Amino acid sequence: MIIDVWSDVVCPWCFIGKRRLEKALSTFEHKDKVTIRHRAFQLQPDIAETVPTKEYLAQKYQLPAEKVTEMQANVCAIADGEGLCYELDETLSGNTFDAHRLLLWSATIGKQDDLLEAMYSSYFEKSRPLFSHSDLVSVALSVNIDAVDSEAILTTDKFADEVIADRNLAAQLGASGVPFFVFDMKFGISGAQPLETFTKTLEGAWEQHLTGNKAE
Repeated sequence: MIIDVWSDVVCPWCFIGKRRLEKALSTFEHKDKVTIRHRAFQLQPDIAETVPTKEYLAQKYQLPAEKVTEMQANVCAIADGEGLCYELDETLSGNTFDAHRLLLWSATIGKQDDLLEAMYSSYFEKSRPLFSHSDLVSVALSVNIDAVDSEAILTTDKFADEVIADRNLAAQLGASGVPFFVFDMKFGISGAQPLETFTKTLEGAWEQHLTGNKAE
């Protein structure tokens, strides 16, 4: 069974959703038969520069600075409940197109989950940016991905079409935000839902998966 996960590396709820899915899978009897596949989704596809996240959110949603701080504190508290230690005060916002290209390429060398985890941790727990080539090569190195190989991808337009295709597919499936989880292209979960939702959907999708295989 394949679980496609649309997410953005600067989406705080996506890291939380990743943890909840992992917890659901940890007690799932057939977890060794489940493949998780990252799908690209940019929350800020048109952003052209790197700016402080607090300023970006305040401008985007027309909110006062104190309201943005309150929102971020709430997310940090929820992340803490999942064993994550968010540090959002100094995070930056920027274009994640190259980060997604690198992630999609990393699947071809069996490093996608390692790299995604490292990107999330670097951004949310260490307040490190993920927007320049040097940012991305550094985080790739942390999971033993060769710097030359990473740079070779980043300095071309490889996997650009795949990033766009993922975005278009998400739109076709009705996703307007992330995280967005699709089980065998049949069952969807929108947002970082409670653990029980992941567990129930996982079990239901597996039953359908078995039924489909028998029908074939």
